[in-house]
Amino acid sequence: MRPILDVAAELGLGPDDVSLYGRNTAKLTHRTLRRLTDGEPRGRRGKLILVTALTPTKYGEGKTTTSVALAQGLARLGKRALAALREPSMGPIFGAKGGGTGGGRATLEPSAQINLHFTGDLHAISAANNLLAALADNAMHFRLEGAPDVRKVTWRRVLDMNERALRKIVIGLGGSTGGVPREAAFDITAASEVMAAVCLATSFADLKVRLGRLIVGYDSADRPVTAASLGATGPMAAILADAILPNLAQTSDGVPALVHGGPFANIAHGCSSVLSSKAALALADYVVTEAGFAFDLGGEKFFDIKCRTSGLWPSAVVVVATVRALRAHGDDPDLHATGADALAAIERGMVNLDRHVTAIRRFGFDPVVAINAFDRDSPAELEALEGFCHERGLRVARHTAFANGGEGATALAEAVELATSVPAPAPRFLYPLEATPQEKLYAIATQVYGATDVSFEPQALAEIARAKAIGFENVPICVAKTHLSLSDDPTLGGNPPPFTLHVREMRIRAGAGFLLALTGEIQTLPALPKKPAAFGIDATDDGEVVGVR
Repeated sequence: MRPILDVAAELGLGPDDVSLYGRNTAKLTHRTLRRLTDGEPRGRRGKLILVTALTPTKYGEGKTTTSVALAQGLARLGKRALAALREPSMGPIFGAKGGGTGGGRATLEPSAQINLHFTGDLHAISAANNLLAALADNAMHFRLEGAPDVRKVTWRRVLDMNERALRKIVIGLGGSTGGVPREAAFDITAASEVMAAVCLATSFADLKVRLGRLIVGYDSADRPVTAASLGATGPMAAILADAILPNLAQTSDGVPALVHGGPFANIAHGCSSVLSSKAALALADYVVTEAGFAFDLGGEKFFDIKCRTSGLWPSAVVVVATVRALRAHGDDPDLHATGADALAAIERGMVNLDRHVTAIRRFGFDPVVAINAFDRDSPAELEALEGFCHERGLRVARHTAFANGGEGATALAEAVELATSVPAPAPRFLYPLEATPQEKLYAIATQVYGATDVSFEPQALAEIARAKAIGFENVPICVAKTHLSLSDDPTLGGNPPPFTLHVREMRIRAGAGFLLALTGEIQTLPALPKKPAAFGIDATDDGEVVGVR
């Protein structure tokens, strides 16, 4: 790895522009961040490239690998490129999905550090979230003026781990000194509204405003009790003073990377921070960012939430596809078919890619299809996939960056550079903010997921009514939904048959600035599988972490 000060220097940053976290990682300073992000950056204004994907299989399709690869490929072409990606959560790392730094020779470095504690951002978000919970419970214990009604507390504690036992709990036991007994719950840190506030904030001052708006519950008159009313804004901001600063790292080819924020796209908005993107655009000519999971989740939220909030707009969209995923969506998940049968499975699976392409085109973009190619893919299969893309008028390019680094991604970089050479379409969104929450959800469900209708449980309708009562209707919608299907049923791959999207719960996210809709059986605190990945992770006697996938 290159010394991080050398990486910073490549971006025009000096030693006073960063705070070192060891030899290989640093944070931008507050002064540098303000200089890069206040208003329109002076001088350079890079092109933002969004990387998304088709519906993934349980193996994942290499979206982060492709994002890293594209930045490396652009650098190989002599471009001033920078990757602006999310921080991983330890929940999936020790659970089933694995790490979030790419793979092979298209990896963020230092990979093990980034995958685990990194610079402590997720821990700080957990601490700030849980401080607010503690202050709310303390106010109820002492019956302070403005405390929430014990029956109307909505704020949840969080931890950065998968833990099913904490989804529903009882706290405050132990008599008069143990607090106020009540039902409570935990979410994973990636789903915390504090995480969303950090990622959508446009400045540290804006973050403090967002923190103050966080609703912890309601009083006996059903009036919102906020972090500001509990005196929590200042101490929460103090905890987050470093966590709001983007982290500077590098790829395995030594290309600069800003790694910041870690919301999941299936239960949150799934995009790296606005501040990281804005700083990156002031430092590089090409900025590669990603939105979690497939376009139906992170991609739609990138446009309707992140872009709408920040004023950002991409110059190109890349959608990652693999032969394995198309075969899985074509009813050959175990790759048993051969010859003509395999090609038929790919053709059937193209309906899933078609659905995502159609959704991307609703925002005005013809995406570049990035084929993440593997040795197991036959030439006939790859050519069939390319042929299907050409028939649909799409640019398409293979890459082999997992094995070959940036050298294996130059064709993809050339295709993306060509896509960014034409003016980007004017910003457009799926729905106006003045539409009702029901109308917004119907637009997302029908235009992106392919649903025929949307149904609402009574609890969801009650929370929509509450949002209207407190004047919080004219905001975007963030949908929590399975990532394994376009529908809310994880067993329905490909392009599901006609279905209704089932909204079981709504949550008001006043600090983040959106309404969260929970659909199907999605959980905001994941659980460990029977054989968690944690069993294969260890550290050597020299302190080297091994086994993180």
